[in-house]
Order: sequence, then structure tokens, then C-alpha cells
Amino acid sequence: MRRKTRLPELLAPAGSLDAFYAAINAGADAVYLGVSDFNARRFADNLNEETLKAAVAYAHLFDKRVYVTLNTLVTDKEIPDFLRTAAYIRESGADAVIVADIGAATLLNRYFPDLPLHASTQMSIHSACGADEAASLGVTRVVPARELSLPDICSIVKNAATEVEVFLHGALCVSHSGQCLMSAMIGGRSGNRGECAQPCRLPYHNGYPLSLRDLSLASHIKELIASGVASLKIEGRMKSPEYVYTVTKIYRRLLDEERNANEKELRTLADAFSRNGFTDGYFVGRTEKGMTGIRSDEDKEKSRSLSADITPKRHPLLAIASIKSNENVKLTLQLKGKEKMASATLPPPDAAKSAPLSASSVLERLARLGATPFSLSEEDVTLSLDDGLFLTPAALNGIRRECTDVLLSDARPPLAYEYTPSPKETESTVTSALFFSPAQMHAAEDFFDERYLPLWLLKECEETPEGVWLPPVVTDKEEAAVRGMLLLAKERGVRLALISGIGQIALAREYGLTPVGDFRLNICNRESYAAYKNKGVSSSVLSAELTLPQCRDIGGRVIVYGRIPLMLLERCFITEGFGCDRCDSASLTDRRGASFPLMRIYPHRNLLLNSLPTYVGERKDDLCRFSLGAHFIFTLESDSEVRNVIKHYKNGEKLPFMTRGIGRSRSPEEKERKG
Repeated sequence: MRRKTRLPELLAPAGSLDAFYAAINAGADAVYLGVSDFNARRFADNLNEETLKAAVAYAHLFDKRVYVTLNTLVTDKEIPDFLRTAAYIRESGADAVIVADIGAATLLNRYFPDLPLHASTQMSIHSACGADEAASLGVTRVVPARELSLPDICSIVKNAATEVEVFLHGALCVSHSGQCLMSAMIGGRSGNRGECAQPCRLPYHNGYPLSLRDLSLASHIKELIASGVASLKIEGRMKSPEYVYTVTKIYRRLLDEERNANEKELRTLADAFSRNGFTDGYFVGRTEKGMTGIRSDEDKEKSRSLSADITPKRHPLLAIASIKSNENVKLTLQLKGKEKMASATLPPPDAAKSAPLSASSVLERLARLGATPFSLSEEDVTLSLDDGLFLTPAALNGIRRECTDVLLSDARPPLAYEYTPSPKETESTVTSALFFSPAQMHAAEDFFDERYLPLWLLKECEETPEGVWLPPVVTDKEEAAVRGMLLLAKERGVRLALISGIGQIALAREYGLTPVGDFRLNICNRESYAAYKNKGVSSSVLSAELTLPQCRDIGGRVIVYGRIPLMLLERCFITEGFGCDRCDSASLTDRRGASFPLMRIYPHRNLLLNSLPTYVGERKDDLCRFSLGAHFIFTLESDSEVRNVIKHYKNGEKLPFMTRGIGRSRSPEEKERKG
């Protein structure tokens, strides 16, 4: 959907109240911020219920909007607290919430239909089809993947039913958002739950191949305006108010003047924060080593000289006051230049025994606006005052405060709701596997109920599997090629499609394939499972971050074996760092000596696999007791290794090599807490 305004909205981050004021003062049209643990920057200085109300009221005084982030994955036990948080966000008058969890979005649309929803980039939307599926959940705006090029973005704007918001400036994840498990799996801090430890910024192979430079599209402002996107988003809720002010002010000027940045402005942006410069590689469709950078001492030194205007602004008022004998005292305050006003009354004033009210004393009391974001000048007061009357200072203060409280309130009335959890999934258990080669699938013989092969490998396989695995990313420009492969799958009699994103549901069903959810759907609660089920996804593999008891409470399938992909990489690191002949043997080694294999998938994206495979075969009886299906992922295993894994799993035995258990690793804090 193309925006309806001449210019796109400029959306700035706020990890604190100071940063919030800095964003407003620098000219942001809207600010996004967090208020609780349910946001992707848990370690920012997030707002609470009271400060949120004040921030929303302040923003609305100056015609600015506030979006609140609820963009983490939510577990079943957290949903009641999540809904309570959403309720007070809604009541605060916030203009929208940003969500990533499809179950959470479904609940918000059900219980708070007047609260606009924006789909986070964590929801993994890459296409117009994905945006339209999000729209069916009540989403009015989508933030597609940051890896999209300008033509990809324009295609979504042109064809989707929602507004489109794109990242304009700030830090980039090397992995597709919502598709990174590295911090969770190796450090116990989930990026999908707002705790990312940024392992991509650490050295590998004696360098920093995973550390991307920050994004800057300051040289593409005219293209972005012409694209029709609704909003341009600055990343940085963990950044200082000085950073927010500096960056927002530059982009405000560029948008207002409808031009690209000059050299001086580019230098100022780099001085504010950079990692040895910026990149626009994804936007221009040029992914290469030049996108990589680290933060040098020189970069840090330049950032120390920033300054910011964080002083809250005051909105001027107009006042009409009437203090007359035998009449109720009346005060009306109006926002100067706007229609919004508030009135309050008092009983008639008393006759003064001494020290009667004077015009100057009344004006002085009315102008005592203290910590409120208002100002009142004497020339903006219309006062009708009879002689010889008396009001206490407290009475004048009270009537003034009553009016300003109304002017500062944009709250919505509470909505009653009663949360009823969706039932646990009770489908019969299934044993399924994804194979990354036809030889692996052949070696598995007839052990699996459902065998999946990557869609692009089907033409090389004489045997027809029950299902195909769709590429995790399918952009609009890639859709035609994928459709051709899906047509072949249909003609070959394939029944199932293992999907990795909300945008692939309709695509699979169009070719007669029943969608089955891959773990990339990030299902962490019953509501998400049910939401996908309602959209025609017959069954799903649960998030790899869940524990077995959490899986038990949802139902569905659990990854019982496999080197779980930790990152989905847009760039082909294999070609860049190792050469195309190393497709089957490339890996990245960290500073502790752990080796993380790289695997190429269609068309030239890479998966970064865990150094150890997950395995829970010794808990096979628990899986049966909990009515959970079992899902295997075979990536680099030889035919004999596939057979060996199956043999040990059948017997409920441990594997004869090092593995890791189910769920994310425990963080050092959790280990200390749990002993």
C-alpha cells in the first residue's frame, strides 16, 4: 500500500525518556519505545506504565505518534502478563504496538481491536504475500526484512494491503531477523526474546566476518520518498540520547528538503556511530565483504563529542477565566493553534475580607504550570474579574490542574476481556525428517512417516518424498522460479510443504500442497500454533528454543536430532571466504575452537549450523508420553551417519559423540540462580 502523505514518516528510537525527548526535539514524526520485558531491547531503560502515559500525552501535544514494542516471542505462561501489558499500552493512548509473535497478534486483535498492530521485522516477512497474510491478523503495517533491495521493497508497497516501514539507519544483524538462534543456543540469551548477546560481533577465523557495518540510506532519500513507503525507521533503542538527536535531526532535514545527504552530513552520521563506515549493500542488491566492519577506537572517540537537546518543550495555551460575583468560577484552557480544550468550574467566590483577588495574582496562579509541558503568557489570557472577590490559592491551583490533566489525557477507556487459552494440540504423533541430500533420504529407508527434501533438489531425486522444504526466504522477484519448482512437486505427487514463514502458506496451498510449519515459524505458545492451524498449517515443528515441558504444553513436533541452523545469511559467506568448491566443507571457528559449519541453500544464501547437534533420543519415552511428534534435520551427515542416528534413536540410546540437549542453553545468570 502506498502512503497517503507527501513524505514518509520519520520514526526514531527511544530507549529512555531522555532519548524520547531528543527524538521529538530533533523532528521525529513518531517514536518507538519499550515498556516491559516483552520487547526486543530488554536491557534498554524502558518506560513503565506511568511514564508511558506521560510520554504518549506529551507526544500527542506536538502531533507526534508513539509506537510501543511488544516484539518478542511469548511463552504460554507469559501470555496473561503480556495481555495485561498490552491493556495498559492501549489505555495509554499509544498509536500502535509492534508485534512479532503471530499468536500474540491474534490475541491483541481479538481483545483490543482498536489498538493498531505493526508487524516487526522479526515476523520474517519478505514479500507482498507475507504482508497480506499479516494483514489478515489485523496488522496495518509491516516491517519487512532488512535484507530486501529497493525493487523488493517497491514490490511490497505496490502489491500489499498494508503500509510498509523500512529501516533507514542503524545496526544490522548479519542473520535474517527472527531467524537467529546463535545467542540463545550458545549463550543462553535469546535474540528472539530481547536478550541478544551479539555473538556476531565476536572474532571467527581470526577476523570479524559476521560483524556488519551499520546501515545508512542517507544517500538514497529521494529513492525512498519515491518508493511510497509509509515510514523510515532509525534503529537504536540501546543508543544514547545524543545519538538519537544527531541522527534524527539530519534525516529530518533531508526529508524536508527531499534530497540525499552531502559529504558533511555523511561525516556527521559516521561520527555519531559507525563501524568503520556504513553499508547500503542490501538496499542496492550488492552483498559483499565490504559490508563488514567493527567499531574502532577512533569511531568511539568521535561519538563522545555528541550533544543533544533533551529539554522537554512546552506547548502554549490560551486561557479564558471568569471570576464573578454570584457565578460559578470557570476556567477554559485551550491548546494554542488547536481545537482541543478543557474546562473546569468552582462554586462562586467569596467576598474578600482582606487582600481581594487582583488580575496580576490570578494570572500568576494560572501561569504556574510547573512540570507540565505547557506555557501560558499574559497576553493569551482573557480574564473577567469582579472587584472584591476572594479564592484560595489552592482553589485556583486545583482548577488549573484539573484542566491541564484533561489536556494531557489521551487515554482510551479500559476494555474488559477474559483470556481463554487455546487447547493443547492433540494430533497423533508423527516422525518426520528434513534431508539435505537425496542420498541421505535413501539411507533412512522407511523409518519416517514424512520425508522432506529441499524444493530445489527435487529434480535431482528419482524417489519422490512426501514433502518439500521451501526456501526460508522467497522474495517477490524469486517467486516465479519457486512457483516453477512447486509445479514440478505437484506433478510428481508431493503432498506436503515444510514452510518457514507466514508468506509461504498461500503459495503452498495454491499448488495443492498441505503446509507444515518448520521450526522457523518460531512457535512458542499454543496461540501461535492455533493461529497457524487456522490458516491451514496442518502441523508444526516447535521453536528450537523451548524446553520439553514447554513443548508438552503446546503439542506438535520437536526437533529430536540435528545441527540446528543458528543463522540464515543473505550473503554467500562460502563463496566469499572459502570458494565455491568448499560448499560441503566450509565452517567458521570461534575463539574457543568451536567449529560452525556453513551450508549453501537456494539460491546463494547460507545457513550457519550449530557446532554440536541437538539430540534427545534418550527421552524418546517422554516424547511418546507427551504425545509429541519427532522431527530430524540431516544436514552434513553421511549415509552411514544417518543410519547410525536412526538406530540409536530407535533404541532410546545416547549417541556415541557429543551432542546438546533440547532448548536454548542456560545463561550464566540462570546457572547461578538454579545452582
